Amino acid sequence: MKARSTAAALALLLVTSGCSAGSSASVSPGPDTLSVGYTAEPANFDFTRSDGVAIPQALLYNVYEGLVKLDPQGRIVPLLAKSWTISPDRKTYDFQLQQGVKFSNGAPFTASDVQFSLMRVKTDWTISLKSAMDVVDHVEVVAPDHARVVLSKPSNGWLFSLTSRLGAMFSPTGVADLANHPVGTGPYEVASRRRGDSIVLRENPRYWGRKPAYRTVVLKYFADPTALNNALLSNGIDVISNLTSADSIPQFQGDDRFTVQQGTTNSEVTLAFNGRRAPLNDVRVRRALTYAIDRKAVLDLVFNGRGTLIGSMVPPTDPWYEDLSKVYSYDPAKAKQLLAEAGVHDLKLRLRIPNLPYAVSAAQVVQSQLADVGVTATIEPLDFPAVWLKQVFTDHDYDLSIIQHVEARDISTFGKPKYYWGYDSKRVQQLLAAADSGTPQEQVADMKEVARQINTDAAADWLFLFPNVVVAKKKVTGLARNQVSESFDLTGVRPA
Repeated sequence: MKARSTAAALALLLVTSGCSAGSSASVSPGPDTLSVGYTAEPANFDFTRSDGVAIPQALLYNVYEGLVKLDPQGRIVPLLAKSWTISPDRKTYDFQLQQGVKFSNGAPFTASDVQFSLMRVKTDWTISLKSAMDVVDHVEVVAPDHARVVLSKPSNGWLFSLTSRLGAMFSPTGVADLANHPVGTGPYEVASRRRGDSIVLRENPRYWGRKPAYRTVVLKYFADPTALNNALLSNGIDVISNLTSADSIPQFQGDDRFTVQQGTTNSEVTLAFNGRRAPLNDVRVRRALTYAIDRKAVLDLVFNGRGTLIGSMVPPTDPWYEDLSKVYSYDPAKAKQLLAEAGVHDLKLRLRIPNLPYAVSAAQVVQSQLADVGVTATIEPLDFPAVWLKQVFTDHDYDLSIIQHVEARDISTFGKPKYYWGYDSKRVQQLLAAADSGTPQEQVADMKEVARQINTDAAADWLFLFPNVVVAKKKVTGLARNQVSESFDLTGVRPA
């Protein structure tokens, strides 16, 4: 989903057996070892069947690679494809592949694997993002180092989609047990895992590219943000991947052992409305709830005002960004008026949220402000990712929810009536289709219209855009300032 739904991350049902990559995640600290702290642990290693960002956050670009990737500025750059050309009709892509590439199990990477991987998204993947590959008509193996992808129609978004997990390359010899045994071409391979604690990545000895600066990386998971912070303060880890509490920023800024860098993300913290359910299927009710929320107050409480008020599902790093945050200014009187016009009185709603710190804090503000306009919201924290994903995202059993949607350009989810929003707008669906097939200029214009329409329809309430605050020991450099992809990219990280 775009559901780092971190949506710090969305990831599916827990597998019941231990990871056969290993049960012990203990490593000896040393100059070649890096330890990174996170708050959302992957349920398994198979991002082809598990929605959410926790798995690609750990594995994409690090264990799995695609033909292309996003650089820290959000530009599409070569990876396993050293170059590509696009036909004049914008339907045929010819990729020239890097040579001498092998998967971590020793299998060579060739154009046949490109064909296998891209067509497998259409046939075997089950996650909600897979529809981006529907536009692929077929893939040709022109030569071992030359793959040709033919689309059924021009698509502005298709090449960009290859920078996500959808573009990950797989070997037919390495997909038997993706939940436990990832097999990629990246600089690292999974060495071991301890559930509820950590994942150990070790240097892939067969890696075709530049060797990683750290031979071993330990991904440490903390359910409690205080424990995460304490781990860095006590030398238990070297990096906090994304600080989840702004209150703790001063203690790191005042300590000369650490560097604190803040950038932006794709992570829209969103108050979701279940548009399939009455009375939330009435636009007047959704607008009333949107007027009832003081988004600046939410941002101030959750992240001390750090972050961005956006007003739609578009971050400032997207070409079609417009600041729509003031369309629904905080207006409790207007909210009450709209509820009365809709004939809604004594409204009671279930606010089902992931048990993550930002969601719990935001929910308390939302609950209080909805009470001011006569709406009772009962907060129900759900274990994340498994329970929230099953009950809210998959079963749509909720009235309201708050989740951080982190995938790039996930505004397209509002064109999918079966998505958990329950939003069905033919105009938005037509605009999204036109944006994908038109010229780049037409794409920008159409996508701005999509953003304006979902804002007008109060399809959701975009509370704020999460900042990217990374804290690290000063000996660690090369961390990206902006989080623009699903991956926490380790490939540029190095000792000072």
